[in-house]
Amino acid sequence: MERRKLRQRLAQAVTAGVMAVAASLVAVTATGTAAQADGCYTWGRMLSSGMTGEDVRQLQIRVSGYPGYGAVLGLDGAYGPATRAAVIRFQQAYGLAADGVAGPQTFNQIYALQDPDCTPVSFSYAEWNRCNSDWSGGAVSASTARFNALVSMWKLQAMRRAMGNAPIYLSSGFRSYSCNNAVGGASNSRHLYGDGIDLVGSHSFCALAQQARNHGFSNILGPGYPGHNDHTHLGNSPSRSWSAPSCGI
Repeated sequence: MERRKLRQRLAQAVTAGVMAVAASLVAVTATGTAAQADGCYTWGRMLSSGMTGEDVRQLQIRVSGYPGYGAVLGLDGAYGPATRAAVIRFQQAYGLAADGVAGPQTFNQIYALQDPDCTPVSFSYAEWNRCNSDWSGGAVSASTARFNALVSMWKLQAMRRAMGNAPIYLSSGFRSYSCNNAVGGASNSRHLYGDGIDLVGSHSFCALAQQARNHGFSNILGPGYPGHNDHTHLGNSPSRSWSAPSCGI
Protein backbone atom coordinates (compact mmCIF):
# COMPACT_ATOMS: atom_id res chain seq x y z
CA MET A 1 0.00 0.00 0.00
CA GLU A 2 2.77 2.46 0.95
CA ARG A 3 4.68 1.68 -2.28
CA ARG A 4 1.58 2.14 -4.43
CA LYS A 5 0.80 5.41 -2.68
CA LEU A 6 4.33 6.64 -3.39
CA ARG A 7 3.99 5.86 -7.10
CA GLN A 8 0.67 7.72 -7.16
CA ARG A 9 2.22 10.72 -5.41
CA LEU A 10 5.14 10.84 -7.87
CA ALA A 11 2.77 10.79 -10.83
CA GLN A 12 0.58 13.43 -9.22
CA ALA A 13 3.59 15.63 -8.45
CA VAL A 14 4.64 15.61 -12.12
CA THR A 15 1.12 16.43 -13.29
CA ALA A 16 0.63 19.12 -10.66
CA GLY A 17 4.01 20.65 -11.52
CA VAL A 18 3.07 20.97 -15.18
CA MET A 19 -0.31 22.47 -14.29
CA ALA A 20 1.23 24.90 -11.82
CA VAL A 21 3.77 26.14 -14.37
CA ALA A 22 1.03 26.65 -16.95
CA ALA A 23 -1.17 28.44 -14.43
CA SER A 24 1.65 30.76 -13.40
CA LEU A 25 1.95 31.99 -16.98
CA VAL A 26 -1.65 33.10 -17.22
CA ALA A 27 -2.91 34.06 -13.79
CA VAL A 28 -2.11 35.14 -10.28
CA THR A 29 -4.36 35.17 -7.27
CA ALA A 30 -5.60 38.30 -5.56
CA THR A 31 -2.76 37.96 -3.06
CA GLY A 32 -0.12 38.14 -5.78
CA THR A 33 1.03 34.54 -5.52
CA ALA A 34 1.05 32.12 -8.43
CA ALA A 35 -2.24 30.30 -8.94
CA GLN A 36 -2.16 26.72 -7.67
CA ALA A 37 -3.59 23.62 -9.28
CA ASP A 38 -4.32 20.43 -7.36
CA GLY A 39 -6.03 17.21 -8.36
CA CYS A 40 -8.31 17.22 -5.30
CA TYR A 41 -9.09 20.79 -4.27
CA THR A 42 -7.46 24.13 -5.02
CA TRP A 43 -7.63 27.13 -2.71
CA GLY A 44 -7.88 30.46 -4.51
CA ARG A 45 -7.31 32.88 -1.64
CA MET A 46 -5.46 33.20 1.63
CA LEU A 47 -7.63 32.36 4.63
CA SER A 48 -7.56 33.99 8.05
CA SER A 49 -9.67 34.78 11.09
CA GLY A 50 -13.19 36.01 10.39
CA MET A 51 -13.49 34.54 6.91
CA THR A 52 -16.20 32.08 5.92
CA GLY A 53 -16.95 29.80 3.01
CA GLU A 54 -16.56 26.33 1.54
CA ASP A 55 -12.82 26.90 1.18
CA VAL A 56 -12.62 27.38 4.95
CA ARG A 57 -14.54 24.15 5.50
CA GLN A 58 -12.20 22.30 3.15
CA LEU A 59 -9.26 23.64 5.16
CA GLN A 60 -10.92 22.57 8.41
CA ILE A 61 -11.19 18.99 7.13
CA ARG A 62 -7.43 18.90 6.46
CA VAL A 63 -6.46 20.37 9.85
CA SER A 64 -9.12 18.51 11.85
CA GLY A 65 -6.37 16.40 13.40
CA TYR A 66 -4.86 19.43 15.15
CA PRO A 67 -7.63 20.67 17.51
CA GLY A 68 -5.62 20.31 20.73
CA TYR A 69 -5.99 17.90 23.63
CA GLY A 70 -9.55 16.63 24.06
CA ALA A 71 -11.02 18.98 21.47
CA VAL A 72 -12.87 18.39 18.20
CA LEU A 73 -12.70 20.97 15.42
CA GLY A 74 -16.07 21.97 13.97
CA LEU A 75 -16.40 21.81 10.20
CA ASP A 76 -18.66 24.84 9.91
CA GLY A 77 -16.85 26.92 7.29
CA ALA A 78 -16.13 29.73 9.76
CA TYR A 79 -12.51 30.69 10.47
CA GLY A 80 -12.76 31.23 14.21
CA PRO A 81 -10.24 30.91 17.06
CA ALA A 82 -10.36 27.11 17.07
CA THR A 83 -9.60 26.93 13.35
CA ARG A 84 -6.77 29.44 13.70
CA ALA A 85 -5.28 27.38 16.56
CA ALA A 86 -5.56 24.18 14.49
CA VAL A 87 -3.82 25.85 11.54
CA ILE A 88 -1.00 26.98 13.85
CA ARG A 89 -0.53 23.43 15.13
CA PHE A 90 -0.52 22.10 11.57
CA GLN A 91 2.07 24.71 10.57
CA GLN A 92 4.22 23.84 13.56
CA ALA A 93 4.00 20.12 12.77
CA TYR A 94 5.50 20.76 9.32
CA GLY A 95 8.01 23.45 10.21
CA LEU A 96 6.11 26.31 8.56
CA ALA A 97 5.78 29.88 9.79
CA ALA A 98 3.13 29.43 12.48
CA ASP A 99 1.03 32.57 12.06
CA GLY A 100 -2.44 31.00 11.90
CA VAL A 101 -2.99 32.30 8.37
CA ALA A 102 -3.51 29.72 5.63
CA GLY A 103 -1.49 30.93 2.65
CA PRO A 104 0.64 29.40 -0.11
CA GLN A 105 3.03 27.54 2.21
CA THR A 106 0.19 25.96 4.16
CA PHE A 107 -1.76 25.03 1.03
CA ASN A 108 1.31 23.63 -0.70
CA GLN A 109 1.93 21.39 2.31
CA ILE A 110 -1.66 20.19 2.15
CA TYR A 111 -1.35 19.57 -1.60
CA ALA A 112 1.72 17.44 -0.90
CA LEU A 113 -0.26 15.43 1.64
CA GLN A 114 -3.35 14.60 -0.40
CA ASP A 115 -4.12 12.29 -3.28
CA PRO A 116 -6.46 13.23 -6.16
CA ASP A 117 -9.43 11.63 -4.36
CA CYS A 118 -8.76 13.93 -1.36
CA THR A 119 -7.58 11.16 0.95
CA PRO A 120 -4.30 11.80 2.79
CA VAL A 121 -1.27 10.04 1.34
CA SER A 122 -0.93 7.42 4.07
CA PHE A 123 -4.52 6.11 3.98
CA SER A 124 -7.09 5.11 1.41
CA TYR A 125 -10.80 4.44 1.00
CA ALA A 126 -10.01 0.85 0.00
CA GLU A 127 -8.31 -0.01 3.30
CA TRP A 128 -10.95 1.89 5.28
CA ASN A 129 -13.82 -0.06 3.72
CA ARG A 130 -13.28 -3.80 3.36
CA CYS A 131 -16.99 -4.46 3.85
CA ASN A 132 -18.51 -3.49 0.49
CA SER A 133 -17.82 -1.34 -2.55
CA ASP A 134 -20.37 1.43 -2.08
CA TRP A 135 -20.41 2.34 1.65
CA SER A 136 -24.07 1.36 1.96
CA GLY A 137 -25.95 -0.46 4.69
CA GLY A 138 -24.63 1.39 7.72
CA ALA A 139 -26.22 3.76 10.21
CA VAL A 140 -25.94 6.74 7.84
CA SER A 141 -26.14 7.28 4.09
CA ALA A 142 -23.30 5.97 1.96
CA SER A 143 -22.12 9.52 1.15
CA THR A 144 -22.09 10.49 4.83
CA ALA A 145 -20.20 7.34 5.82
CA ARG A 146 -17.60 8.04 3.13
CA PHE A 147 -17.24 11.66 4.23
CA ASN A 148 -16.91 10.64 7.89
CA ALA A 149 -14.16 8.25 6.87
CA LEU A 150 -12.34 11.03 5.02
CA VAL A 151 -12.34 13.29 8.08
CA SER A 152 -11.05 10.47 10.27
CA MET A 153 -8.30 9.76 7.75
CA TRP A 154 -7.04 13.33 8.07
CA LYS A 155 -7.11 13.02 11.85
CA LEU A 156 -5.15 9.79 11.62
CA GLN A 157 -2.66 11.42 9.23
CA ALA A 158 -1.98 14.08 11.88
CA MET A 159 -1.58 11.39 14.51
CA ARG A 160 0.83 9.49 12.27
CA ARG A 161 2.93 12.64 11.86
CA ALA A 162 3.04 13.17 15.62
CA MET A 163 4.19 9.58 16.13
CA GLY A 164 7.23 9.90 13.90
CA ASN A 165 5.56 8.93 10.60
CA ALA A 166 5.75 5.24 11.41
CA PRO A 167 2.93 3.32 9.68
CA ILE A 168 -0.40 2.94 11.46
CA TYR A 169 -2.36 -0.11 10.35
CA LEU A 170 -6.12 -0.59 10.27
CA SER A 171 -7.65 -3.97 11.06
CA SER A 172 -11.23 -2.72 10.57
CA GLY A 173 -12.96 0.40 9.30
CA PHE A 174 -16.43 0.98 7.88
CA ARG A 175 -19.00 -1.75 8.42
CA SER A 176 -22.54 -2.19 7.21
CA TYR A 177 -24.97 -3.69 9.72
CA SER A 178 -24.43 -7.12 8.17
CA CYS A 179 -20.63 -6.79 8.33
CA ASN A 180 -20.85 -5.50 11.90
CA ASN A 181 -23.09 -8.38 12.99
CA ALA A 182 -20.75 -10.88 11.37
CA VAL A 183 -17.84 -9.79 13.59
CA GLY A 184 -19.95 -9.34 16.72
CA GLY A 185 -19.66 -5.54 16.76
CA ALA A 186 -21.62 -3.38 19.17
CA SER A 187 -25.06 -2.36 17.93
CA ASN A 188 -24.08 1.34 18.16
CA SER A 189 -20.54 0.89 16.83
CA ARG A 190 -18.91 3.92 15.21
CA HIS A 191 -17.85 1.57 12.41
CA LEU A 192 -21.45 1.83 11.20
CA TYR A 193 -20.95 5.58 10.72
CA GLY A 194 -17.75 5.36 8.72
CA ASP A 195 -15.50 7.09 11.26
CA GLY A 196 -14.77 4.09 13.50
CA ILE A 197 -11.42 2.33 13.07
CA ASP A 198 -9.50 -0.40 14.86
CA LEU A 199 -5.74 0.06 14.92
CA VAL A 200 -2.92 -2.45 15.18
CA GLY A 201 0.69 -2.37 14.08
CA SER A 202 3.99 -0.73 14.81
CA HIS A 203 2.95 1.22 17.93
CA SER A 204 1.76 -0.15 21.24
CA PHE A 205 -2.00 -0.05 21.73
CA CYS A 206 -1.56 2.30 24.69
CA ALA A 207 0.64 4.67 22.70
CA LEU A 208 -2.07 4.86 20.03
CA ALA A 209 -4.83 5.48 22.56
CA GLN A 210 -2.84 8.13 24.41
CA GLN A 211 -1.80 10.01 21.27
CA ALA A 212 -5.33 9.97 19.85
CA ARG A 213 -6.45 12.35 22.61
CA ASN A 214 -4.65 15.17 20.78
CA HIS A 215 -6.13 14.58 17.33
CA GLY A 216 -9.87 15.10 17.49
CA PHE A 217 -11.10 11.59 18.30
CA SER A 218 -13.98 11.69 20.78
CA ASN A 219 -14.31 7.89 20.95
CA ILE A 220 -11.17 6.09 22.21
CA LEU A 221 -11.30 2.51 23.49
CA GLY A 222 -8.19 0.50 24.27
CA PRO A 223 -6.48 -1.94 26.63
CA GLY A 224 -8.45 -2.50 29.81
CA TYR A 225 -11.78 -1.84 28.11
CA PRO A 226 -13.69 -5.10 27.49
CA GLY A 227 -12.75 -6.68 24.18
CA HIS A 228 -10.02 -4.14 23.36
CA ASN A 229 -6.80 -5.66 24.68
CA ASP A 230 -5.69 -6.61 21.17
CA HIS A 231 -6.34 -3.29 19.39
CA THR A 232 -7.15 0.38 19.89
CA HIS A 233 -10.47 1.68 18.61
CA LEU A 234 -10.98 5.29 17.54
CA GLY A 235 -14.11 7.09 16.41
CA ASN A 236 -16.01 10.36 16.47
CA SER A 237 -19.01 9.92 18.74
CA PRO A 238 -21.27 12.92 19.56
CA SER A 239 -19.96 13.01 23.12
CA ARG A 240 -16.60 12.03 24.53
CA SER A 241 -16.19 8.36 25.32
CA TRP A 242 -12.62 7.49 26.33
CA SER A 243 -11.76 4.26 28.10
CA ALA A 244 -8.42 2.49 28.12
CA PRO A 245 -7.84 1.85 31.83
CA SER A 246 -4.62 -0.07 31.31
CA CYS A 247 -3.21 3.03 29.58
CA GLY A 248 -4.31 5.53 32.21
CA ILE A 249 -7.29 6.71 30.15
